Parts: sequence; structure tokens; C-alpha cells
Amino acid sequence: MSATTYQVITHGKFAELTDEQRASLIAGAGEHDLFKARFTEEGTITYEPSLRTFAFRVLIPAGEEDTEDLVMGRAEELAAAAIRKLGGEYRDLRSVTTDLSKIKVKRKGR
Repeated sequence: MSATTYQVITHGKFAELTDEQRASLIAGAGEHDLFKARFTEEGTITYEPSLRTFAFRVLIPAGEEDTEDLVMGRAEELAAAAIRKLGGEYRDLRSVTTDLSKIKVKRKGR
């Protein structure tokens, strides 16, 4: 495997929330709308006011020695930190990755 960048989406569920956590997350839901989702190295988190699930999108640079499992682990650590920064807790994280170096772009003939 050569050096590349992975695009990772981590999905998770909100853990039990206190009324204060719930109110704070609902108040900030507009800033975490799906339409504001971007793949960046810092990552972006999206969720709906129902506070059932969330998604975290991130770009993870990877070296030749990095495995896909390691990349997913990094993404999940970043997702957990993002949820905690918002004042919430999480459970049931699962991730999917795309190695950007393996995406083929078909060009239309002229």
C-alpha cells in the first residue's frame, strides 16, 4: 500500500443524554445539518434534532505502513472527540473508508 488519503464516514448513536446535554445539542443542530457536511482533515459532524444518530466525515492521510483498520480507528477517535466537544456521549461507532488513490475517473470522449 502506498501513501494515500482515506475518506472516512463514521456513524454512531448518541448515548443516554441528560436534559442539559439534549438541550445544548438541539440548540446547535442547525450548525451540524447534513448540508454543511464536508470531508476535511479536522472532520465535520452532522446530526438531526432527534439526537438518535450522527455521522462524522473526515480525511485521514495514511502512510504505506498504515492499515485500513488503523485509519478507521483514527477516524473513530476523532468522531468520539467531536461528540464530547459538543457535550454529548456516543455508542455503537462503525466506519466505512474509501481509499482516494483507488478512485477511477472516467472521462467522456471528445
